[in-house]
Amino acid sequence: MMSRSDLDRWGRGWRGPLLAALLALLAGLPGALRLPPLDRDESRFAEASAQMLETGDFVSPYFQDAPRFKKPVGIYWLQAVAVQALSQAEDRDIWAYRVPSLLGAMLAAAACGWGAAAFLRPASAMAAGALLGSSFMLSTEAAIAATDAVLCGAVTLSLAALGRLHLAASGGPAAGRRVRVLFWAGLGLAILVKGPIGPMVVGLTLLALAIWERRARWMADLGWGWGLIALAAVIGPWAMAITVATDGGFWGASLGGDLAPKLRGEAEGHGAPPGLYLLLAPLLLFPGVLLAPAGAVAAWRARAEPSVRFALCWLIPSWLVFEAVPTKLIHYTLPLYGALAWLMARALEPVGETPAPAEGEGACLAGAVMVLAIAVLFAAVGPVAMVRVADFSGILAAILTGVLVLAAAAGGAWFLWRREGVRAVAVAAALGALGHGVLAGGLAPSLRPLWISASAARALTLAGASPWQGVLPGPVTVAGYAEPSLVFLLGADTELAGPAEAANALAEGRPAIVEGRDDAAFRAAVMTRGAKGLLIGTVTGLDYSKGSSQILRLYRPAPAARHRRRS
Repeated sequence: MMSRSDLDRWGRGWRGPLLAALLALLAGLPGALRLPPLDRDESRFAEASAQMLETGDFVSPYFQDAPRFKKPVGIYWLQAVAVQALSQAEDRDIWAYRVPSLLGAMLAAAACGWGAAAFLRPASAMAAGALLGSSFMLSTEAAIAATDAVLCGAVTLSLAALGRLHLAASGGPAAGRRVRVLFWAGLGLAILVKGPIGPMVVGLTLLALAIWERRARWMADLGWGWGLIALAAVIGPWAMAITVATDGGFWGASLGGDLAPKLRGEAEGHGAPPGLYLLLAPLLLFPGVLLAPAGAVAAWRARAEPSVRFALCWLIPSWLVFEAVPTKLIHYTLPLYGALAWLMARALEPVGETPAPAEGEGACLAGAVMVLAIAVLFAAVGPVAMVRVADFSGILAAILTGVLVLAAAAGGAWFLWRREGVRAVAVAAALGALGHGVLAGGLAPSLRPLWISASAARALTLAGASPWQGVLPGPVTVAGYAEPSLVFLLGADTELAGPAEAANALAEGRPAIVEGRDDAAFRAAVMTRGAKGLLIGTVTGLDYSKGSSQILRLYRPAPAARHRRRS
C-alpha cells in the first residue's frame, strides 16, 4: 500500500487536478449520455440553444416564441458550439447539450485541486479536487444541460486563482500573470453564464478578507486595468447587441423580472427559511461528508493560516447571502463547494508524526456515522422510486447503486477510523462516483413512467407520424400537456394548445397528442369538424414536475384526411 510520501509524489504537479477532473467525468458522464431530456429548465435551455442554431440568431435566446431573458447568453453559446461540433440541432440529441456542463464539472474539480495545491501537501490537494468532483451535487449538475456546473467551474477557477494570489501576497508560492489571467477568465465566464453571481462571490470574498486582515494593498495587484478591459471586450459586444435587439427589454426581464422577485420573496414557488442549505449540505456533499466534522474542527484550529482564512472568506459571506434570500434551489450554493472541499482537505494534513486526519476520534466518528446514514438513504432511492412508479425493470441498477454507495461509505469510514484520511477519500470518492454513475445512467433512465415526453416522441416515430420523418406535415399539436421536454424532442414549432386545436390538427392532416383529461373534449371537437383520426399509441406515466399521473393519447389523421394541409 502506498505511503503518504508516495501519495504526495503521485499527486504532485498536473496529476492531482487531472485525476480530480477524471473523477468528475466518471461520475457525470453516464447520466449525461443516458438520461432523457429533463423538465423543466434543462429542456428550455437546450431548446433555446437549438433554436439559435436553427435561426442563426446568437444574440437573443428564445424558447419557441417566448424570449429567454432570465440568464445571459453564455450557456446558450456553449451548448450551440457543442451541438455544432458533435451533433445537429435537428437531431435533438440531449447529450450534446450537456457537454458544457460535464466540462464545467471537470473544470471545477481540477481548479479546486490546483488551488489547494498552493497551501496543502499534494495528496491533500488531490483529495480536495476529488471531494468536489465526486460530490453528489456537482455530479448531478454535470449531467444537466443548464448553467450551474459551468458556473461552478468558472467561479472555482476564479477563486482558486485568487487564493493563489492571496497566498503569494502572504509569503506563499509566487503567482504570476498566468494566475491573474485565470482569475479574470473565470470571472468573465461566470458573468456570461449567470450574471452577478460570480462577481458577488468574488466581491464578498475580497471584502471579508479586507475586514479580517485589515489590509487590502495586495488586491491592487490583481490586474484591474487590463482585467476590466478584457471583461468589457468579452461581455460588452453582446451586452450592446442584446440592448439594441430588445430595446432594453432584456435588462428589465433579467433584473426586474427574474432577479428582483427572488430577492424580495419566494419566486416560482421555491421558497424556504434560512438554514435549508446547511441542512442539505451533508446530503449534497456525499460521499465527501465523511470529512465534514474533521474539516470544521480543522478550520477552527487553523483559522489563522492565510489559506484557511481565504477559504472561510470564500464560503461564509456568500453562504449567508444565499441563506437569507427567500428563493432557494439546492444548487444555488454549488459555487461555494470548492471552499468546503479545501477546508475538509485541510483536515488531512498531518501534524508532526500523527497520521491525518489529526482532529480527534470524535470528528472521525461523527463523519463515519454521517456518511453511513446518508449512504442508506441513497441506497433506498431505487426501491422507493420503483414502487412509486410501479416499474421494476431497473432492479439490477438499483441493487448495484445501493452496493456501491454503501461500499463507498463503509470503505471511507473504515479508513477514516484508522486515521488514513487520504485513502478514505480515495475509496469513498471512487466508489461514490461509480454509484452516482449507475444511479443517473442506469437506474433513473430505467424508470420509464417518469419519461413521458421521451416515450411519446418515440411512439410517434415508431408509428411513422413524427414530423422529423417527413411523412406527415407538422407541427404536432399537444393538448393538456405542456412540458418543455416534449417541445425539445418534437421541435420549436410544436403547438401547445387545447382539444379544439388538436382536432384542427387532425383535420389539417397533422398528428396530435391529447392528455386523457382533454380526450372527451377532443373527440367531440373531431366529430364537430368531421375529421377522422387513428389512435396510434398511448403513453402513461408520472409528470414529476407536477407530481400528477398523465395519460397521453397519440393520434394521426386517417388516410382520407391526409391530403389536407394547414393553411
